[in-house]
Amino acid sequence: MPLVVIIPTRDEAENIARAVSSVIGAVAAVVVVDSHSTDDTVKIAEELGAQVVPYAWDGRYPKKKQWCLDQVRTDIPWVLFLDGDETASAELLAELRERFAAGPPAEAAFDVRLGYWFGGRRLRHGHTIVKRALLDRTRCRFPEPADLDAPGMGEQEGHYQPLAEPVGRLRATIEHEDLDPVRTWFDRHNRYSDWEAWLELNPAVREDIRRAKTRQGQLFHRAPFKPLVSFLYAYVLRRGFLDGRAGLDYALAMTFYRWQIGMKTRELRRGGR
Repeated sequence: MPLVVIIPTRDEAENIARAVSSVIGAVAAVVVVDSHSTDDTVKIAEELGAQVVPYAWDGRYPKKKQWCLDQVRTDIPWVLFLDGDETASAELLAELRERFAAGPPAEAAFDVRLGYWFGGRRLRHGHTIVKRALLDRTRCRFPEPADLDAPGMGEQEGHYQPLAEPVGRLRATIEHEDLDPVRTWFDRHNRYSDWEAWLELNPAVREDIRRAKTRQGQLFHRAPFKPLVSFLYAYVLRRGFLDGRAGLDYALAMTFYRWQIGMKTRELRRGGR
């Protein structure tokens, strides 16, 4: 298919083989853009046939994904982004073949739902994550909010989507299954909550970012009592309880994440660090 799959990485040795293997041979190119991994990420990716491009952030915009759009295999307009712990499902590859069979799509980008795994189980219910992962780089660009002084994200774009018009939606999923210990999930979200709390004290930046979120993200962005709303929405309204213990664990983890943001925001307002 006339696509380049770009996989931004840093220390993804546990996951990278599955990510690369899910797309190698099905698309025109697979490129791993690596931020100086200290494990075997690069070695594994190269052995599986992926091209590896080193990346070092200079502390300014563009950040990592936009840099990829600007610099990596620019001869191929269409890009599918996968994280190092994600794989393209067979259904997704079949849908992409169908979409590109008659030439490039009219849409500038496509949102893709994640098939999310937590606690060793694929969640069928509860909170659903949607990513704008398939892009025509000639018609898309990540926003550049004034958050370079914010903690938590570093080289990564924050929790917002690339700007594009029009945007479609794919039926199939990207499978998100992180094989690293669950503590790494909490480590990441601890950093992310630093960024989210900083945004609460910078409402102009927060509003810029709200506009670059999915419709679901924009609605939740304005919701009061976010920890409680998060749990009731995911576990009750979206029937996360049907996923058993994993559904409860994930709903509680996301509720704790929202609680962290609130606690850190209140601390910052009191003048803490």
